[in-house]
Amino acid sequence: MTDRTSEPWPTELRVAKDRRNLLVLFDDGSSYDFAAELLRVRSPSAEVQGHSPDQRVTVPGKKNVEIARLEPVGNYAVRVVFSDGHNTGLFSWDYLKELGENKDARWAEYLDELSRQGLSR
Repeated sequence: MTDRTSEPWPTELRVAKDRRNLLVLFDDGSSYDFAAELLRVRSPSAEVQGHSPDQRVTVPGKKNVEIARLEPVGNYAVRVVFSDGHNTGLFSWDYLKELGENKDARWAEYLDELSRQGLSR
């Protein structure tokens, strides 16, 4: 049996009415409001992350992406299906917690990557 006292555990996942944000509340009282664009461009899928940090892809043109639906994956993750058809990333509770805790830094990194590569949101 797994001891969940030290692992993040979501108590609620709520997609905004406009489908452009996902609110995740955790049992430790923390909550994170993710833009669909951030989730899409930082998807944990191999398509985005590659198989090593050197293979990570900068994904442009996702400013208007929406969350089409959420699909539970066991007791450890959720699959976010996006309006552009991307659906291969499994967002584990650990990954969502880490992304939430570092959201501002991840967003700044993304904007910097776009700028350096001459790409747009």
